[in-house]
Amino acid sequence: MYLTRHKTSNSDETEVSFPMLECWNPLTKVASIAAQVDQRRVLCKISMETLQKKFHASADAPMRAVAENRSVLQAKARILIESEAFEEDGSILIRSKDL
Repeated sequence: MYLTRHKTSNSDETEVSFPMLECWNPLTKVASIAAQVDQRRVLCKISMETLQKKFHASADAPMRAVAENRSVLQAKARILIESEAFEEDGSILIRSKDL
């Protein structure tokens, strides 16, 4: 699969929404929430380390911390998307320093 660096449109009206799509990758220990940006899907990722440090996530149920803090994560993801802080694969990485 070929991935390109995602850029938002030049419009001042970037539309960002968050459908109720989220997942946990047990191999990489990363949670992802989906954002819809100008009709494109962007994965917003947060590591287990960050979930534990900032939200005291349980190793057994990391997605509980995501669900309980979804509004905070979405707000930070929106800021990162609007500032075009995309990773090389087009995703957004929410780090401890962002929270």
